[in-house]
Amino acid sequence: MTVESTAARKPRRSSGAGTKRASAKKTPQAPDEPQLIQLLTPEGERVEHPDYSIDLSADELRGLYRDMVLTRRFDAEATSLQRQGELGLWASLLGQEAAQIGSGRALRDDDYVFPTYREHGVAWCRGVDPTNLLGMFRGVNHGGWDPSTNNFHLYTIVIGSQTLHATGYAMGVAKDGADSAVIAYFGDGASSQGDVAESFTFSAVYNAPVVFFCQNNQWAISEPTEKQMRVPLYQRAQGFGFPGVRVDGNDVLACLAVTKAALERARNGEGPTLVEAFTYRMGAHTTTDDPTRYRADEERAAWEAKDPILRVRTYLEKEGLADAAFFEELEAESETLGKRVRETVRSMPDPDTMAIFENVYADGHALVDEERAQFAAYRASFAEEGK
Repeated sequence: MTVESTAARKPRRSSGAGTKRASAKKTPQAPDEPQLIQLLTPEGERVEHPDYSIDLSADELRGLYRDMVLTRRFDAEATSLQRQGELGLWASLLGQEAAQIGSGRALRDDDYVFPTYREHGVAWCRGVDPTNLLGMFRGVNHGGWDPSTNNFHLYTIVIGSQTLHATGYAMGVAKDGADSAVIAYFGDGASSQGDVAESFTFSAVYNAPVVFFCQNNQWAISEPTEKQMRVPLYQRAQGFGFPGVRVDGNDVLACLAVTKAALERARNGEGPTLVEAFTYRMGAHTTTDDPTRYRADEERAAWEAKDPILRVRTYLEKEGLADAAFFEELEAESETLGKRVRETVRSMPDPDTMAIFENVYADGHALVDEERAQFAAYRASFAEEGK
């Protein structure tokens, strides 16, 4: 998969051996609109951008489509499992597949990721088993994977704090002289947190090799972006001394190209970049939320027409890059994944309830010992009553 930033060169059209390519068109942009980087329109047409070029084979394009389809299926299964009482909570990524798969596939193996709690697509790209994401939401562990194995940190529930972790890690990478980059994911709501502002300051001052990837899904639970900021989000980076770009978050090709360029910039010692992926949260904030109380149906319908998966399928079909057999095989693979997720979640063993007291202090603590004893006595009381 090859992506190039071509700010200093004339952009070239996509081409690949043995594949048919559509002629690229220029994307119109009103002068007073925020500059939105787009390479694939909602109608499935390839377009050019003056600063970015992308050249993918048919196999790579089908791979991106497969990633998004399987990620959406996993997400849908998790939502259904929560509704059935198998999970305590779930944060859906519905509508944000392109932002996550595009940026996730731009990463190198030695790059490090600091996610929020919604980066299921990025986890997929990093090779984290989808079922491992569900243990925390089922309440059987605090994260079912080793971060060092996939360079993918555990999910962060506290809003915005992972940007500080990413900045500190990136500063360490720079001091070590490593040729790698760090990426931090957060949402438009988190951009209002002080932690994010502090991260921007430190990363700029220390020229840290970090990319801040903000998925602006336009709703921080029930708070719209116009009540959070007075300028386009990506422009905030200017005040901290580093560049910001706005990309069509429903365009997997643009998200891949922009993130790739930002990561290369970080590796070259040019410091941080803020990427605002302008997208839409088509579902609820989490399964405890009811978006119909604060969003109009017409708004969602308008964004469904920009579906990130549909536009890639349209392009594949229009250009003859995928046949019916491919889509049928992918549907079968999707069904298999859904079945595996359901069976794995329902067979997860309950944790030892006393384990909560372990690993609190390395050498033990009198107060923890007392609380452990009290809880053990409380549990034993139920057995006595049963007799």
